[in-house]
Amino acid sequence: MLSENSSGSVLLVDGMALLFRGYYATSSSGYIMRTETGVPINGVYGFLKYLLDAIQTFKPSHVVCCWDMGSKTFRTEKFEAYKANRGPAPEELIPQFDLVKEVTASFNIPNIGVVGYEADDCIGTLARTYSPLTKVQILTGDHDMLQLVNENTEVIIMKKGHSNYMVYTLETLMEEKSLTPAQIIDLKGLTGDTADNYPGVKGIGEKTATKLLNEYQDIGGILENLAALPKGVRAKIEAELDMLHLSRDLATIRLDAPVACALEDCGWAMEREKVIAKFEEIAYKGLIKLIG
Repeated sequence: MLSENSSGSVLLVDGMALLFRGYYATSSSGYIMRTETGVPINGVYGFLKYLLDAIQTFKPSHVVCCWDMGSKTFRTEKFEAYKANRGPAPEELIPQFDLVKEVTASFNIPNIGVVGYEADDCIGTLARTYSPLTKVQILTGDHDMLQLVNENTEVIIMKKGHSNYMVYTLETLMEEKSLTPAQIIDLKGLTGDTADNYPGVKGIGEKTATKLLNEYQDIGGILENLAALPKGVRAKIEAELDMLHLSRDLATIRLDAPVACALEDCGWAMEREKVIAKFEEIAYKGLIKLIG
């Protein structure tokens, strides 16, 4: 199942995005897969299914998995309500947070994360490190990551359904969104992000924000030309200047997180016996089918 042919690229995986997607995809009917000892396993199972499909599809030579390390980050210090709209993780998923990292490690894939930063920041930092050296592909469901696209970095957005991906390059990003990667940050500054719970400028939607960015390039250009804007739009922006700047800052993925992983330490090299030994320790036969 897992092809050895490589495209000479590094795949940066948004671990939490795959784990949560895997959990909800396999538990929507109310059934939770469990190991022989009763530990919930469906999130890990779904995570692995998505991860291995992406590796088979994109054939990277190197793989790294990045993780959030708790809900408190520099963003929650700047804005207390950041992601405060999210409820606690489902009870059955909690024991899978450590287990999924153990399983990832059994594939010789490094687990990267740092307290105080999000997985996005780890991915952004590693992408900046690797992109001068090799092609970078970021696997996620999070459109915020589109700001990381460049000549040598693609963002692979997982869509509904198995093996369904949208690959964003500079060209496809411009075709679909009419925006550059840098403008994705400004877009979030203007519109906010309901998933991450910061408001942007109240009353400015994506359509208006995109039009403004197409005309004035960035938030700086928009603010320099406030007098030329329609009265209603101008009033909304003037009333929310502080939140506009804060929202833009919250949306900006950091490229200087204190993380590092040398390329030679993340080469894709699955040792079948090591993986099977881990699966047998977990005691859930269904996992072995995933590696063919």
